[in-house]
Amino acid sequence: MTKGLYSLAELRKAAVRVYQEMQPTPQYAWPLLSDRLGAEVWLKHENHTPTGAFKIRGGITFMDWLVREHPDVSGIVTATRGNHGQAQARAARAAGLQAVIVVPHGNSVEKNTAMRGFGAELIEHGQDYNEAADYANQLADERNLKLVTAFHPAIVLGVASYGLELFDTAGALDAVYVPIGNGSGICGTIAARDALGLSTKVIGVISDRAPAARLGLEAGKIASAGKANTFADGVAVRTPDREAFEMYSQHVDHIVMVDDDAIADAIRIIWQDTHNLAEGAGAVALAGMIREKELVRDKRVAAVLSGGNIDQSMVAAVLAGQTPLS
Repeated sequence: MTKGLYSLAELRKAAVRVYQEMQPTPQYAWPLLSDRLGAEVWLKHENHTPTGAFKIRGGITFMDWLVREHPDVSGIVTATRGNHGQAQARAARAAGLQAVIVVPHGNSVEKNTAMRGFGAELIEHGQDYNEAADYANQLADERNLKLVTAFHPAIVLGVASYGLELFDTAGALDAVYVPIGNGSGICGTIAARDALGLSTKVIGVISDRAPAARLGLEAGKIASAGKANTFADGVAVRTPDREAFEMYSQHVDHIVMVDDDAIADAIRIIWQDTHNLAEGAGAVALAGMIREKELVRDKRVAAVLSGGNIDQSMVAAVLAGQTPLS
């Protein structure tokens, strides 16, 4: 993210707005994880938010922006694999707005149930996130709804609050590992780091079954992978958001790719070492850190556990030692 896009004062103000609806989440340096990696390892527990994932923060600040800038809006429509949809549905209901959420066929049953619980009208369309997003764009015109993309400057403002919490508590870290889906998480982390004037490396982590972010970074321009079939649905993006890519590609240190076996193993490790439950995308960051174990040895590092919304059947398979099929 371009330095100075958000001042520290702007980020602190947005955090105050976030805290009107939720408490800060914890971050802990876990001794078993630290022993495992030979480093001081912190986890940022975004699985402890009221929706079970970090997206709630951006939902709060986006909806606050929307009702001020577009007071005549009657409702929103957006596409999601689950966590963004929960955040937007919750925020829309609080603002008295309709929320239409489009998910691809085969989406997480429990995330779908949660979105309905937050008041969303849920529509299944397409085979992956990008096809669902195309249909959401069509519905915005047909039903006169405000299209909400998964990445927006007002969303990043709110998401950055978890970065402020982490850095305020943990202090000067050598590196933070962050999952990359549509980009608000990693851009929010970069925004917090830059506003605080820290030299911490921000390292993105993705699935090798959804490699578009890495391909784009290597090519120096946005790229489409043509596939996104990982069970870690929060990072299952075929083509990155252009604005997000332009931001994080300039300021991320590098991007690590991990396979689904490594992600499943990271879920098990998080459970064993901290007794916290991570969804696939929530464990991606730690999987990346483990892959770079030799690089983080003797350093102070953090991984963002971005969410814990994983279906019971998938949890059972992973904890039994299996890697779920995507």
